[in-house]
Amino acid sequence: MENTKTITVNRKAYHDYHILETLEAGIVLKGTEIKAVRDGKINIRDAYAKAENGELWLCNAHISKYQAGSFFDHDPDRRRKLLLHKSQINELALETVKKGLTVIPLRFYIKKGVAKVELGLARGKKVFDKRETMAKRDADRQIERALKRRV
Repeated sequence: MENTKTITVNRKAYHDYHILETLEAGIVLKGTEIKAVRDGKINIRDAYAKAENGELWLCNAHISKYQAGSFFDHDPDRRRKLLLHKSQINELALETVKKGLTVIPLRFYIKKGVAKVELGLARGKKVFDKRETMAKRDADRQIERALKRRV
C-alpha cells in the first residue's frame, strides 16, 4: 500500500476474534485529535463499532490529548463517527444483530493525508480456540527454528 502510514494495529483482536470480513472506513476527528493520532497517541485495544440511527460510531477508542493543545482540547474517550455508505452500515447492523457478530477496529492508519480505520466483522473465539491458536503459533516457531539450524 503506497501513501499509507500505519498508526496502530489491534493485535488483541486477532487473538480474541475470528475475523470474517474487513472493510475500510473514514473517521470524523477534531483538529487536536488528528494531531494526536499523527503522534501515535491512540489506543484501539478495547474499541468496537456500534450502529445507531443509520450511523456507525466508534466507541471506547482512546485518543490522548494533544500535548500542545489548549483548554479547548477534545475529550479522549468520546464516540467518533465512522464514514461508510448507508448500504454498508445497514449490512453491518443486520449481521451484528442476526448472527451475533461484532465490528471491531483492526488498524488505524493515514492514507493520502486522511485518517482511516480498517474494521473487521468478527466472531468471538472460545477459550479452546485461543489455546489452539497459541499451540499452532508455537509449533510454527519451532519448525522455523529447526529449519534455520539446518541451513
